[in-house]
Parts: sequence; C-alpha cells; structure tokens
Amino acid sequence: MEPATPQRDSFRFTHHHSLLLVFFCTLFGVGAQFLIKTSANQMASITLESLLTNWALWGGLALYGISTGLLILALRDGELSLLYPVISLTYVWVTILSVTVFDERLTLAKAVGVSIIVLGVALLGKGPR
Repeated sequence: MEPATPQRDSFRFTHHHSLLLVFFCTLFGVGAQFLIKTSANQMASITLESLLTNWALWGGLALYGISTGLLILALRDGELSLLYPVISLTYVWVTILSVTVFDERLTLAKAVGVSIIVLGVALLGKGPR
C-alpha cells in the first residue's frame, strides 16, 4: 500500500490562460479602486461606523479579494517575471477612469508615465519565454 500523497488537480493553465487571468486582475483592481474612491468621497468623516456601513468600501475590498484569488491561480502555472508587470496595467485603467469619471486632469507627466507602462508591458509580452 502506497502512502497517501497530496495530489494536485490535473487542470493546468497555459501561458495565455495565466495572462488572461492577470488581465482580469487588473480589471477587478480598477473596479476596486473606483469603489474605494467613491466610498471615500461619500464619507464626511472616518469613524468605525462609517467604515463598517460603507458598502462601496466593502465592495472594493471584495474586488481586491477576487483579484488576489485570480492572481494566485495565474501564478501557479505562469511566470512571475512576466505576469506581475502586467498588473501595472491597473495604473493605466485607473488613470483613464480618474480622468473620465472623477474629472481629474491628465497631465503630460501622467500621459508619459502611462505610455511607458504600456510600452514596457508590450515589450515584456514580445520577449522570449
């Protein structure tokens, strides 16, 4: 009789699946930022009660939890050095959201920074595996 050993499930993510999961992490991350910013704008003062009853805040935290779960799944079969920089696309989406929804200014520095992030992620995607 062989000793019982923990078995890993037989489903494995491909490189593309892992990238897709991390891309969804960025979308959940921007959703979380949107909800947290919205909740912060709604609070006149920060008290324990206002934190516990602020559903936008809890929704944002829940989206961060989902994002983290997806990241764990992606990292199981993907390359950390490739996948983690893709998460920086969250900065791109947050900048776009900030400008379009919260009427924040898109300065030259922000535009250049976002462009560098996009270029960097594109270069990483084109590099050898």
